[in-house]
Amino acid sequence: MIMKTWNDYKEHVRTVDPKIGKDIDEVENISSIVSAMVEQRTALGLSQRELAAMCGIPQSSVARIESCKTTPNLGTLLNIFQHLGLQLTVSPTNLPFKIKENLCKEVLPYHISSIHVKSPSRID
Repeated sequence: MIMKTWNDYKEHVRTVDPKIGKDIDEVENISSIVSAMVEQRTALGLSQRELAAMCGIPQSSVARIESCKTTPNLGTLLNIFQHLGLQLTVSPTNLPFKIKENLCKEVLPYHISSIHVKSPSRID
């Protein structure tokens, strides 16, 4: 099978090994979040040190997040996004399994549907 695009390859991987396909999706979601963070910080003319000071976290934490060496916890991510004027939107995916009536022991899968940039006219 000849794969011409990254999307072709991802579809092939999903068919061969769905777990690895999910891992690829997770990495892409994290990458899109970090990219939006870096782009907005740069657009606002903030250094990592300035952003860190605004958020009350070490500059090294911002650097590790931006280089994807660590994944921030949700509280840290929301703190950073608030100071950058970003809003994270989460929506349910199409569920690949049936949910039994009144019984759902499985965690519902969610994905990042989009990243919205609010007006940076007022940054706290």
